[in-house]
Amino acid sequence: MYDDILIPTDGSETISETLTHGLPIAERDAATVHALYVVDSRVTAAATDETGPELERSLEAEGRDAVADVEDAAADRGLETVGEVRKGTPSKAILEYADERGIDLIVIGTRGKSPREKVASLGSVSERVVDNASIPVFVVRDAGAE
Repeated sequence: MYDDILIPTDGSETISETLTHGLPIAERDAATVHALYVVDSRVTAAATDETGPELERSLEAEGRDAVADVEDAAADRGLETVGEVRKGTPSKAILEYADERGIDLIVIGTRGKSPREKVASLGSVSERVVDNASIPVFVVRDAGAE
């Protein structure tokens, strides 16, 4: 049913729960697992000229580690993987990647923010992906979320 499954990661602990649900789907369909980390350009743009380059390098390194974790978990199950770190606005970059790569399913985690947190951050990445995706999106709420 699915040939290519995208599992975006932000490097947080919620990826563990996302993988618990996403990898069995990939196994069932012998799908390629795409791991994507997006360095949020809004964060790096807000940094000073002095701290910006170091912050960007740090976030890119964090992204490579986060992508490697997803790739390792998928490879442990014998699945083919593709990993990438991109710069941009996370929800837009996820949707662009899905379109460019012919992704069939996005499996994305969410922390389950409170209404106050949602207002403060103008929604979540997962909400914006769901609202704008032209393909199925499987949203996994972190079991540890309040």
